[in-house]
Amino acid sequence: MNAAEQWPSDWLRATLGLCVLRALQPGPSYGYAIITELARRGFGEIKGGTLYPLLARYEAAGLVETQWRPGAAGPGRKYFALTDQGRSELTRLRAEWARFGTVLDDFLTTTKE
Repeated sequence: MNAAEQWPSDWLRATLGLCVLRALQPGPSYGYAIITELARRGFGEIKGGTLYPLLARYEAAGLVETQWRPGAAGPGRKYFALTDQGRSELTRLRAEWARFGTVLDDFLTTTKE
Protein backbone atom coordinates (compact mmCIF):
# COMPACT_ATOMS: atom_id res chain seq x y z
CA MET A 1 0.00 0.00 0.00
CA ASN A 2 1.41 3.40 -0.91
CA ALA A 3 1.29 6.42 1.41
CA ALA A 4 -1.54 8.07 -0.55
CA GLU A 5 -3.73 5.02 0.08
CA GLN A 6 -2.56 4.80 3.66
CA TRP A 7 -4.01 8.10 4.90
CA PRO A 8 -7.65 9.13 4.62
CA SER A 9 -7.96 12.13 2.31
CA ASP A 10 -9.80 14.18 4.93
CA TRP A 11 -6.82 13.78 7.29
CA LEU A 12 -4.48 15.09 4.60
CA ARG A 13 -6.76 18.02 3.76
CA ALA A 14 -7.00 18.94 7.43
CA THR A 15 -3.23 18.95 7.96
CA LEU A 16 -1.87 20.08 4.59
CA GLY A 17 -1.72 23.77 5.47
CA LEU A 18 0.39 23.14 8.56
CA CYS A 19 2.63 20.75 6.62
CA VAL A 20 3.18 23.23 3.79
CA LEU A 21 4.17 25.96 6.25
CA ARG A 22 6.58 23.49 7.85
CA ALA A 23 8.03 22.54 4.45
CA LEU A 24 8.81 26.22 3.86
CA GLN A 25 10.48 26.72 7.24
CA PRO A 26 14.04 25.98 6.03
CA GLY A 27 13.75 28.58 3.27
CA PRO A 28 12.13 29.47 -0.05
CA SER A 29 10.95 26.64 -2.23
CA TYR A 30 8.81 26.04 -5.32
CA GLY A 31 5.69 23.93 -5.70
CA TYR A 32 7.19 20.76 -7.14
CA ALA A 33 9.90 20.72 -4.45
CA ILE A 34 7.26 21.09 -1.74
CA ILE A 35 5.24 18.23 -3.24
CA THR A 36 8.40 16.09 -3.43
CA GLU A 37 9.34 16.85 0.19
CA LEU A 38 5.88 15.94 1.46
CA ALA A 39 5.96 12.67 -0.52
CA ARG A 40 9.44 11.90 0.80
CA ARG A 41 8.14 12.44 4.35
CA GLY A 42 5.35 9.90 3.86
CA PHE A 43 2.33 12.04 2.98
CA GLY A 44 1.83 10.48 -0.43
CA GLU A 45 1.24 12.34 -3.65
CA ILE A 46 -0.15 15.85 -3.26
CA LYS A 47 -1.55 17.24 -6.49
CA GLY A 48 -0.57 20.67 -7.78
CA GLY A 49 -4.28 21.45 -8.04
CA THR A 50 -4.45 21.06 -4.26
CA LEU A 51 -1.16 22.78 -3.37
CA TYR A 52 -1.22 25.89 -5.54
CA PRO A 53 -4.63 27.21 -4.42
CA LEU A 54 -3.48 26.77 -0.81
CA LEU A 55 -0.30 28.72 -1.51
CA ALA A 56 -2.37 31.45 -3.23
CA ARG A 57 -4.58 31.72 -0.13
CA TYR A 58 -1.50 31.90 2.08
CA GLU A 59 -0.06 34.63 -0.11
CA ALA A 60 -3.31 36.62 0.09
CA ALA A 61 -3.30 36.18 3.87
CA GLY A 62 0.30 37.43 4.13
CA LEU A 63 1.74 34.11 5.32
CA VAL A 64 3.97 33.59 2.28
CA GLU A 65 5.57 35.85 -0.27
CA THR A 66 6.51 34.90 -3.80
CA GLN A 67 9.38 35.59 -6.12
CA TRP A 68 9.93 34.51 -9.72
CA ARG A 69 13.42 33.15 -10.37
CA PRO A 70 14.79 32.42 -13.83
CA GLY A 71 15.34 28.79 -14.73
CA ALA A 72 18.80 27.55 -15.66
CA ALA A 73 17.65 25.65 -18.73
CA GLY A 74 13.95 26.36 -18.97
CA PRO A 75 11.16 28.54 -17.71
CA GLY A 76 11.44 30.33 -14.40
CA ARG A 77 9.92 29.10 -11.17
CA LYS A 78 7.75 30.79 -8.62
CA TYR A 79 9.35 30.45 -5.20
CA PHE A 80 7.39 30.71 -1.97
CA ALA A 81 8.87 31.89 1.32
CA LEU A 82 7.41 32.31 4.79
CA THR A 83 6.86 35.85 5.97
CA ASP A 84 7.26 36.80 9.63
CA GLN A 85 3.51 36.36 9.93
CA GLY A 86 3.82 32.91 8.33
CA ARG A 87 6.51 31.87 10.80
CA SER A 88 4.32 33.05 13.68
CA GLU A 89 1.37 31.12 12.25
CA LEU A 90 3.51 27.98 11.97
CA THR A 91 4.52 28.31 15.62
CA ARG A 92 0.90 28.84 16.67
CA LEU A 93 -0.40 25.90 14.63
CA ARG A 94 2.31 23.59 15.92
CA ALA A 95 1.33 24.37 19.51
CA GLU A 96 -2.37 23.89 18.75
CA TRP A 97 -1.67 20.61 16.94
CA ALA A 98 0.31 19.34 19.96
CA ARG A 99 -2.59 20.18 22.27
CA PHE A 100 -5.12 18.60 19.89
CA GLY A 101 -2.98 15.48 19.55
CA THR A 102 -2.87 15.09 23.32
CA VAL A 103 -6.65 15.46 23.61
CA LEU A 104 -7.24 13.04 20.73
CA ASP A 105 -4.80 10.47 22.06
CA ASP A 106 -6.34 10.69 25.53
CA PHE A 107 -9.84 10.24 24.10
CA LEU A 108 -8.87 7.30 21.91
CA THR A 109 -6.88 5.43 24.55
CA THR A 110 -8.96 6.03 27.68
CA THR A 111 -11.69 3.53 28.40
CA LYS A 112 -14.99 4.77 29.75
CA GLU A 113 -15.32 4.07 33.42
